[in-house]
Amino acid sequence: MPTFLDRIKQFRRELHAYPEVSGKERETAARIAEFLKNCGPDELLTEVGGHGILAVWNSGVTGQSILLRAELDALPIEEVNTFEHKSKKNGISHKCGHDGHSAILCGVAQILSERKPKKGKVCLLFQPAEEIGEGAESVLQDSRFKKIDPDFVFALHNLPGYPSGKVVLKQGVFTAAVNSIIINLFGKTAHAAEPEHGINPALAVAEILEESALLSNNSPQEDGFRVVTPIYTQLGEKAYGISAGTASIHLTFRCWNDDDLLELEREIEQLCTKIATKNRLKIEFEYTQTFRANVNDSLATEIVRKAAVKKGISVVEQSYPFKWGEDFGLFTSRYRGCMFGLGAGESSPALHNPDYDFPDEIIEPGILIFEGIINQLLNDS
Repeated sequence: MPTFLDRIKQFRRELHAYPEVSGKERETAARIAEFLKNCGPDELLTEVGGHGILAVWNSGVTGQSILLRAELDALPIEEVNTFEHKSKKNGISHKCGHDGHSAILCGVAQILSERKPKKGKVCLLFQPAEEIGEGAESVLQDSRFKKIDPDFVFALHNLPGYPSGKVVLKQGVFTAAVNSIIINLFGKTAHAAEPEHGINPALAVAEILEESALLSNNSPQEDGFRVVTPIYTQLGEKAYGISAGTASIHLTFRCWNDDDLLELEREIEQLCTKIATKNRLKIEFEYTQTFRANVNDSLATEIVRKAAVKKGISVVEQSYPFKWGEDFGLFTSRYRGCMFGLGAGESSPALHNPDYDFPDEIIEPGILIFEGIINQLLNDS
């Protein structure tokens, strides 16, 4: 007979087999909503901020409100694994472990179905569009979510390269502030034999790529950490008789806090404008996929630490933040909260790699930590 954990692991594999990219998580949300219906929440809201789901267990007794969050979306990456639960969607797969994060929260829902909190309420949020930095904002703008107003927010992220099942904690900044810029350059096309009659942005593109790299200080142990990374460039067209007249450069840049990110943004714009002017080019900027720095509250971090200790789970103290962005930063900018890491194994493939798969063995410690948080805040244990 399948155990409780066996069922959760099997559900995780079902989610893995049917991934959906950001903003299109309709089937994923439907599967999770169907699972949650059997867990008897007092409220079950769907289409929250898109395809998000919010399930609430309310004790009916005055107390704190806590929010636990997981993500729904997968990535546009072709899976190379061959196991039975491999992705059935060409070019889409769960390479960040959101299937595992959602399965963990479903395990918490199963526990809440058997034991509601003694006071206050627990809200489980399954958030859409995390990977593109839009889901948190959409959820927060949903009028139904605004009624929740949680006292604390918590989330986890699995971490390949760390011992399996161990909790990774850091007070203060946990993940970087990240933004992506699109630099559009406009010159003048000409015959390739007579480029002097046009304005080709090629040299400006080369200079922007070279000079923007010098703005980086890729030293994560330092407060002045900053990284500028070229992502994509486009110059003219594949027409060999034409000297290019337009170009586009896509960069991501990241710092440890939101203020430093704004300063780096200003420096990039000034640099690019100077180069464009020198090369007689018109320039326009666009921004996309913005992630606020994820800042862990001291009390919320201590709550997670105590939950781990009480459940017999080892804690790894992280000395400096992680360089990737996380949409949960928008929640911790508004509410007291903590995002913590959950070791996925030192030999696990890295996140976003085509051969990554969320390790089922860390589902149980993930559930236990969230259960411990609930017990501390709402069950006095």
